[in-house]
Amino acid sequence: MFQQRNPHIREEQSQYDQEIIDIARVSRTVAGGRRFSFRATVALGNKQGLIGLGIGKGKDVAQSIEKASKKAEKKMMQVVRSEGTIPVDVIGRFKSARVLLKPTQKGHGLIAGGVVRSLCSLSGIENISAKILSRTNNKINIARATLEGFKRINQFHAKSEYLKLQASKKTTEEKKVAKTSISKIKKEVKKDN
Repeated sequence: MFQQRNPHIREEQSQYDQEIIDIARVSRTVAGGRRFSFRATVALGNKQGLIGLGIGKGKDVAQSIEKASKKAEKKMMQVVRSEGTIPVDVIGRFKSARVLLKPTQKGHGLIAGGVVRSLCSLSGIENISAKILSRTNNKINIARATLEGFKRINQFHAKSEYLKLQASKKTTEEKKVAKTSISKIKKEVKKDN
């Protein structure tokens, strides 16, 4: 009736959600003819801001998916989100692919096509408007362009945080200077009296 599981075999449960973006049969030419293998492109994400993309090749589909998943896990990156969307408009570019990512209001939903939609949902972005600007149909380049857009958002966020930090340092220094100048003026007034 029931199958018993072998206690020595562990089933690995990934903490990330996985989406297969592309599977293709590829070949290379050798002396005796052609050798065929499979290339898989896999995106991993935890819907909390982490996203990764990996490409793997293997003799069969399962092996290529496994390799791609491992590579994606190694190349995970954090995506800056604010209230379920991205903070700024950005255009991601990779080779000939260009992707426009725009923030939207809460409740607007994911308005994006194909690969961009998959990557946004895996990273936990719930409200975004995206458009593939290039004429390419290459899913891998579009996915990489989307990730480049996410990287540009991260760079913008890091720069704005740095500028905020510098501004707060300046305001505290200005307050100190203002206090010392006021105390000097008070001392001079007392000396004159």
